[in-house]
Amino acid sequence: MKKLVQTIFRLLMLSILLLAAGALFFGTKSIHDLLGENKQLKQAISTLTQEDQIGYAKVVRQETRDGKLYSTIRFVETARGNPLETVLEKEYEIEGDIIHFDALIVTFSSQAVIDGKERSLYLWRRVYGETQSPADGFSIEEQGAEPARYTGLLSRLRLKDRKTFWSAIWDLSNDPEALQQDGIKAIYGNAVYKKLKPGLIYVFKISPTGQLIPETVPDL
Repeated sequence: MKKLVQTIFRLLMLSILLLAAGALFFGTKSIHDLLGENKQLKQAISTLTQEDQIGYAKVVRQETRDGKLYSTIRFVETARGNPLETVLEKEYEIEGDIIHFDALIVTFSSQAVIDGKERSLYLWRRVYGETQSPADGFSIEEQGAEPARYTGLLSRLRLKDRKTFWSAIWDLSNDPEALQQDGIKAIYGNAVYKKLKPGLIYVFKISPTGQLIPETVPDL
């Protein structure tokens, strides 16, 4: 009886592994199809322009409780092409005053963009404190979902295709080579941290090479 239970358990685990492998395979195949054959997606990517500012953060308040410092910060994600327009705004309370900001960057080859220059997508992932592990951080954008700042970029695609694209981009961040033949040069994470103080605004800008840079300006 014991051997029978063990056999059934092994078969069940094998089935789960095969289903997971199949989902990854077909998910990758779908994104390959979209990047290789979908004209609307190619046109959307080709119109990406150089971005500078992609968001900012400020301290709403700092207070000490039970001997520990806590910072409440407001994080704002700005619109593509218009750094004065807000597309996402959230507040987080984080232990300490050294805060990490984590983004996922997807860089397209020069052949994929209309002006012949490399362009990127910038997807905010999470924010976390010095005493937290990244895995325990607070989400900014929902992984797998269409980021707020890119709403409308793929508006000409069917909803199913849009979901396939964004889900695959997030999931394949550890395997960028799988998509290089389709015009994606690199997918990688970029995190910066800063000691935050009230009265200042921390503006996040992107360098031409995709480096995330926090600049500090007074909160007037």
